[in-house]
Amino acid sequence: MGIRSAQPRTAERCRVLIVDDHPIVRRGLGQLIDRESDMELIGEADSPSSALDAVEALSPHVVVADLSFEGLDGIELIKDLRARHPGLPVLVLSMHDESFYAQRVLKAGAMGYLMKQEGVEQVVDGIRSVREGRVFLSNRMSQALLSRMTGGSNRPPTYGVESLTDRELEVLRLIGQGRSTRQIAEQLHLSIKTIETHRENIKQKLRLENASQLMQYAVRFAIEPT
Repeated sequence: MGIRSAQPRTAERCRVLIVDDHPIVRRGLGQLIDRESDMELIGEADSPSSALDAVEALSPHVVVADLSFEGLDGIELIKDLRARHPGLPVLVLSMHDESFYAQRVLKAGAMGYLMKQEGVEQVVDGIRSVREGRVFLSNRMSQALLSRMTGGSNRPPTYGVESLTDRELEVLRLIGQGRSTRQIAEQLHLSIKTIETHRENIKQKLRLENASQLMQYAVRFAIEPT
């Protein structure tokens, strides 16, 4: 679909760009945004590549982005946006468990994280907050992060998916989607040897003994990463 330009922009309103590969989600979010007197939908994008083009063309104040796209990684989109437009706030709105992903997207450069099950008020509050330069999370996630921060530095090392790098996490997700090492290498524009190294690192960190266990774990993770 690419980019769709929407209403005329005004200086007073917060200009919002939606990035999501589901048309129904984009439509619902657009209607929600356009109901608010202090914000307007200026455009939509259905992929990370079209999102980058849309930001250049439409100059939004805030990007509201999903985290998962067909064969692509929303975390890489956040990193690209931060590198190209360091002052542009991104609010992630995703179906994935915030307890796992929120800290990762904040580290990547986003200003907020909400799950799609949150209420309408949370979404519009999140847009306003990140526009004003404030980090926005759900109350439960804010409390969880505070608990982690006050837990001291003597916690035991983390094993499991939380110990994976963003790239290893992306490789794990693609393995779970049934892609071969060669396909993953082509999709991520990396060498086969690099992907094989990532696979070995993943097995070691997840304490998996062989490729079969890795595949079983990856499939479960692709269905519901928790």
